[in-house]
Amino acid sequence: MRPLKGDLPAICVVICTYNRVRLLPRAVESLREQTISNWEAVIIDDGSTDNTRSYVENLVQIDSRFRYFRQENGGLTAARNSGLQRAIAPWVTFLDSDDEYAPEHLELRLARVTSEPGIDLLFGGVQVVGGPNHVPDLHDPSRNIPLAECFIGGTFVMDRIWALALGGFARPDYGNDYEFAQRALAKGAEIRRIDAPTYIYHRETPDSMCNLMENSCQRKNRT
Repeated sequence: MRPLKGDLPAICVVICTYNRVRLLPRAVESLREQTISNWEAVIIDDGSTDNTRSYVENLVQIDSRFRYFRQENGGLTAARNSGLQRAIAPWVTFLDSDDEYAPEHLELRLARVTSEPGIDLLFGGVQVVGGPNHVPDLHDPSRNIPLAECFIGGTFVMDRIWALALGGFARPDYGNDYEFAQRALAKGAEIRRIDAPTYIYHRETPDSMCNLMENSCQRKNRT
């Protein structure tokens, strides 16, 4: 594991979680196994009622790169914005608590944003595990679109100051990544795509946002 230059972390990984202590260690360990070490992690506990607090407080004692914040349950949008506001590093990215990174994930993305000055938002590069590689269209839920064509918030790498100036994420929780990207485009943001599939997107989690939306669409189609 190679440290990057500089005293401050190069990138902040925001991990938002709610009652996923059974899955959180997979995400955390994938972060700790990155090929670079100069990162910080902000874990936002969105009001979990399981043993998340105990697990993360122990983690913070083991690895000082992690910081833990607990708040009342407010949903994904509020949790992501809380993490964005607490970040210190110049770049901010996300890791959903039921997903994981391939070891070179952060290194590849930092290399891209630092080699191409002016990027505000980098996205893309996903590997789907345990389910279909499509999701319901935000505008027409009866239609499916490939995940590879979507703005997936977990893959975002954002200039922190720019993202804060844009106002962060907006509700509703489903599609807040797409809405963020469209708002950024409207403001003239420099957005780039990376195809290296190093964000590992797990679809076998029943309470994932996409699965909940897909189940809702299926129920509506049956009525």
